[in-house]
Amino acid sequence: MAWEDNDFQKGGYRGYSGPSMDEVVTKIQEKMTRWGGKRIQLILVAVAVGIWLATGIYMVSPGEMGVIRQFGKEVYQTAPGLRYRLPWPIQTHDVVHLARVRRAEVGLRTDLYTGRVKLEPRESLMLTGDENIVDAQLFVQYVVKDPSQFLFRVRNAELVLKTAAEVALRSVVGRNTIDHTMTEGRVVVQDEIKRHLQTLLDEYQTGLMVTEARLLVVDPPEEVKDAFHDVVRAWEDRERLMREAEGYREDLIPKARGEAAHMVRSAEAYREQRIIRAQGDAKKFLEVLKAYQKAKDVTRERLYLETLDKILTGKEKYILPPAGKDSVLKWLPLKDAITIQEGKKEK
Repeated sequence: MAWEDNDFQKGGYRGYSGPSMDEVVTKIQEKMTRWGGKRIQLILVAVAVGIWLATGIYMVSPGEMGVIRQFGKEVYQTAPGLRYRLPWPIQTHDVVHLARVRRAEVGLRTDLYTGRVKLEPRESLMLTGDENIVDAQLFVQYVVKDPSQFLFRVRNAELVLKTAAEVALRSVVGRNTIDHTMTEGRVVVQDEIKRHLQTLLDEYQTGLMVTEARLLVVDPPEEVKDAFHDVVRAWEDRERLMREAEGYREDLIPKARGEAAHMVRSAEAYREQRIIRAQGDAKKFLEVLKAYQKAKDVTRERLYLETLDKILTGKEKYILPPAGKDSVLKWLPLKDAITIQEGKKEK
């Protein structure tokens, strides 16, 4: 309410006068400003909440595994695909690549961009079982098999793997001689290193699995490398010659045994053949003897004729009666006469 002071001063009262137009317009503008600001604030708050909720969307690519933590504690794992979790600080996520093959090196460092190799003698030089010094460089490939252990069991799983690889390398090389490690036992040493390294990683719960452990270089120190290489080459030549001799022996002995067995079988067969033939000849002789004893003249003549037939095989033979005996017809070319007569008949 507004009272006019001039009216009281003049001693008169004119009554109540309402708010002026300017005051009404001012009040309306204030109310509109007040309600508009609240609406903008609500819109801004809604947008901020939407953005906050949208931060829970994440993607897990093929070959990866998502690990969800709620207030720092692991609650579950997610497979590849578009996923959602509660926004931070309620939940957070880590994505671990399970299919990617990682690598570690002991005794050297390889620049992945330039391909340059830097040697690390402090890691590569070590003692062998026969108290020699060897320069060994190891290359390891591995993958993540348990994302939970990989993230939370150790502070830096890859650094642990590199240290464990050096421990496994020194342990296995220290149990073998330098000649064995450099020559025929190299593959065996690699397998032992791989098994020992995997055992250490499992004990440390790193969540890593070794797929390959390969010795790149196994050499004596630079000062005596040439002498060792000469020894190794001589040993390899010795082994090669022994293998060639063994191969020749393995090839020659079976052949000799086969030839000996063949000769024995041939001799046995010849013996059986001769025995059977001798028995047959003896039996035949006895039969001829029996026939001869029954008719000596006829048998003698038959044997004589059979013997001549064997001796003069394929020859034309003429049998004449003995000289001094009377014969009406000593000899006639009957065969020729018969042949001529048959030719006439055919015509």
